[in-house]
Amino acid sequence: MFPGIGTVLNISTIIIGSMIGILVGAKLNEKLRNLIVDVLGCVTAISAADALSAYWDPTLTQALPDGGAILVLIFSLLLGALIGTWLKIEEGLEKLGKKLKNRFSPQGGSDFVEGFVSASLIFAIGPLAILGSISDGMGTGIDQLVLKSTLDGFTSIAFAASLGWGVALSSLPVGIYQFFWTAIGLFLGAILAPYQIAAMTAVGGVLLIGIALRLLKIREIAVANLLPALALAPLLALLAHKFI
Repeated sequence: MFPGIGTVLNISTIIIGSMIGILVGAKLNEKLRNLIVDVLGCVTAISAADALSAYWDPTLTQALPDGGAILVLIFSLLLGALIGTWLKIEEGLEKLGKKLKNRFSPQGGSDFVEGFVSASLIFAIGPLAILGSISDGMGTGIDQLVLKSTLDGFTSIAFAASLGWGVALSSLPVGIYQFFWTAIGLFLGAILAPYQIAAMTAVGGVLLIGIALRLLKIREIAVANLLPALALAPLLALLAHKFI
């Protein structure tokens, strides 16, 4: 095997799952497809709760002073929102989604872009994407990415059944993101302490809440503009650990 094989597997399951979902989705009426999206929104909320449990992880709470965890969470999200809005990440993802739509599905509706953006974020956010990719790069196994690939494969079936080809093309940003972390693992080794990973996971939980609200059509939150918060969380956690 070679470094990155886990991400290659992950990309493959997303594409294959999406193809199955598209074949199945063509046989579903609009009411049922909308219900599937609602179910996915509820399941995403459960995933968010699971990620948010890292906020109470002893590795995080013991590494930071009292009240430090909430401060890391708040400032990561606020600074991340400022940076993401300045960089126009959400707008960039939507433009990329529209370009891909025009290239691969010119007759598709707005569901294509929604599927691309939502699936990209859901598949990329979470500890398995980071930890599994780093472990792959370090050569210590791809067990975590095998698990993630299985979960993403089934999730992509459900998403693509309602949102179409955009879900399959979410494999592009997911692949870039995970190959980046694989390179980190390959060249730098394990660079994040457990409490830093917990901080990043907790912030990811907040982003997943935003995705759930979008899928449930409760509120259109520009979740992509919050992505820099994932990079800021371990850095701010380190600063709080060292200097507060």
